Amino acid sequence: MWAVGAGGFVGSVLRYGLSLAGQRLSISFPHGTLWANLLGCLLLGVVTAVAAETEVLSPSARLFWATGLCGGFTTMSTFMYELARFGQDAEYWVASGYFLATLVGCTLAFWAGTLAVRLLMKG
Repeated sequence: MWAVGAGGFVGSVLRYGLSLAGQRLSISFPHGTLWANLLGCLLLGVVTAVAAETEVLSPSARLFWATGLCGGFTTMSTFMYELARFGQDAEYWVASGYFLATLVGCTLAFWAGTLAVRLLMKG
């Protein structure tokens, strides 16, 4: 339980920092949320593969990294809010691009993380 809480704290603080950094790029497009979700899925892929392929991570470490940090870092609720705002503002092309970039990007990031671990373990 403490591992999840500590990881969630770290992930949430990192996400907030990334959101602030994303606002420097644009205040009209949610770069921070997109990058938090992409990076979080990449890290989750790495953690998943490391846990599946090795005994390096204890159960507490897996909870810290996967459930806590990745769970606190990524954000489906903010993604949905921002998507709804684009819809309300009739920015349907931006909404569609954001939707696809998030879902396809997060899927590819997760698989890239697992693939990277597998390739590193072979080499």
